[in-house]
Formats: sequence, C-alpha cells, structure tokens
Amino acid sequence: MSAEHPLAEYVDNLVYEPVQVHEHGVDLTVGAVYEVAAPGRIDFGGDELEDADLEPVPTELENPHDEYGWWHLEGGQYVIQHNEFLTGLEGSVQLQARNELLARGGSHPSMQVRDHLPLLPLSVTDGGLRIKENARVSTLVSIEDDSG
Repeated sequence: MSAEHPLAEYVDNLVYEPVQVHEHGVDLTVGAVYEVAAPGRIDFGGDELEDADLEPVPTELENPHDEYGWWHLEGGQYVIQHNEFLTGLEGSVQLQARNELLARGGSHPSMQVRDHLPLLPLSVTDGGLRIKENARVSTLVSIEDDSG
C-alpha cells in the first residue's frame, strides 16, 4: 500500500509511484547529469542572455546485464535534470535535496518552484559520488505556514 500525498497529482512521469510518493512529499529522480562545457551569459536587461553549453555525462554499466548505469562523478559542479515534471500546479512547492544525497557528499539548492522543475546545479565533494540512473535525489514538499 503506497502512501498518498496531494502533490502527487501535479507530478508527471514518475518512475515508480509506490516508492516515490509518501506522506512527506514526492521524491524526484535524476534523469540526466551534465557538465558545463562553455559558460552561459547573464546581463541586466536579458538581451544578451545565453544558455550554458551542457554536455551529458555518460553512465557506465557495472555489469553487462544491468538495465541502468551509474554516473561516476568526480568532486566538482554538475547540472542535473529530473525525470519528472510539474503539471497544473497552482501555487508554490518546496524542492529540496534528499538526506540520502546530502549524507553522501552531494547537494543541490533548496528552492520554491511553481510551474516547472528547473535544471539544478549539483555539488559533489572532493571524494566523488556515484549516482545510479533514476536515483531519488530530491523531494517536493508542501509549503506550510508555520507561523502562529
């Protein structure tokens, strides 16, 4: 029996809903890891705004019969993309790194998201990190008013 969470109805392309949806929120999985190959540009007015050149980091199979590969990440900065996306969400939700990612030397910023899941910078400590395709790295949680 899977736990229900009201955010689940706004998240499409879940890899395996019974594991990703729980009473505290909805876990998001990593679908792609990129390295920044050439810098993007940001200016005041937006006329010179340019995306960074992102190159996919390839995965490696640990065994030839494995269905999913692993990203072998050295310490440094990367950009990740989730498999999932938001649809029909009104209001904002909080996107945060899962404790499992943080405890292993990876992190990404926490932020409020509204209508889409952005590409996120991923920091990896000097010791490196291995992430399997579709690993749960983030969680969407409801924003609650704790005042009062």
